[in-house]
Amino acid sequence: MYKIIIVIVCILTFNFSNAQELNARVTVNTSSVGTTVNQNVFQTLQSALTTFINNRKWTSDNFLPNEKIDCSFSFTLQPTDDQDVYNVTLTVQAGRPVYNTSYLSPIINFQDKDVQVKYVQYQQLQFSDNNVAGTNPLQSNLTAVIAYYAYMILGFDYDSFSPRGGDVYFQKAQNVVNNAPEDRGITGWKAFDGVRNRYWLVENMLNQRYTIMHDVYYNYYRKGMDKLYDDDKTARTEIMNVLNQLNSFKTENPNVMISQFFFQGKTTELINIFSKAAMDDKARASDLLQKLDITNANRYKEEIK
Repeated sequence: MYKIIIVIVCILTFNFSNAQELNARVTVNTSSVGTTVNQNVFQTLQSALTTFINNRKWTSDNFLPNEKIDCSFSFTLQPTDDQDVYNVTLTVQAGRPVYNTSYLSPIINFQDKDVQVKYVQYQQLQFSDNNVAGTNPLQSNLTAVIAYYAYMILGFDYDSFSPRGGDVYFQKAQNVVNNAPEDRGITGWKAFDGVRNRYWLVENMLNQRYTIMHDVYYNYYRKGMDKLYDDDKTARTEIMNVLNQLNSFKTENPNVMISQFFFQGKTTELINIFSKAAMDDKARASDLLQKLDITNANRYKEEIK
C-alpha cells in the first residue's frame, strides 16, 4: 500500500516538471535621462515590470518554481520631447539549462532598438492577448513588447525540448504582432519597418518554408548540448550536424533573419565546444562558423585551435 502511494507521487511530480515559465531580472538604465527627472519613477517601473513578467501566467501548463526559465529584460531609456515618453533599447536574454550541469546555454540574446513607450508612475500594466493595442497606444506598446518577447522565449525554449514544441507560443507572439499598436509612428511590428524586427523574427519561425529551424533548435539543445556532460564526442557530432543544416539553410535563404539570430550569444559557447575537438573537427567547425556567423569570424579563426 505504501509503495503504491510513493509511485503515484513520483509520477505526479514528473508530470509537473514538464512546465516552465519565466524567472526574469529586469533592469531600467536611466543614465541618459538626466538628473532632473524623478528617479523614483524608474524604480517603480522596474518593480512593476518585474511583477508583470514573473507573476503573469503565460502558459496553460503547471510548473515548479525551480523550473522557471531564467531570463533578463534590460531597458535603456532615452527621453523625448513628450513628457513621460521614452525611446527604449531593450536587450532580451534567456538561458536554457543543460542536462546534468548547472550551465545555462543561451537561447535568445536580442537587442531591440525600436521601442517607444509611455510610463506614468503607478500606472497599471495591462495586457490582453485579444486586445493588445488598448486605448493608449504608447502605454500598451510597453506591455505588447514584453508579451511578445515572453512568448518568443517560451517558443524557443519549448522547441529545444520537444520537436515543434514551441509552435503555440510562436503563434501567440504572432497574435501580439497582428494586434500591436500602430498609432503615433510606433514601429517594429510591421514587415516594412525593417528586416531585423519583431515581425520578421516570429514570421521566420512560423514560415512553412523554414521549418528546418525548429529541427535546428531541437537538435542543438536536446541531441547536442544535453549530451555534452556524458558523451562530448557524440554531442559535438550532433552540433556539427546542426551547423551543416544551418549552412544549407543559409545558402538557400541568405537574408533570412533567423539564421543569424540563432548565433547571437552563442559564440563563446561554440568556441568552448569545438576547442576540445579533434584537429580535423576543429578545422571544419572553424571554417563553417566563420561563414555562418560573420560578425564573430575572427574569434572563431583565432580561438578554435
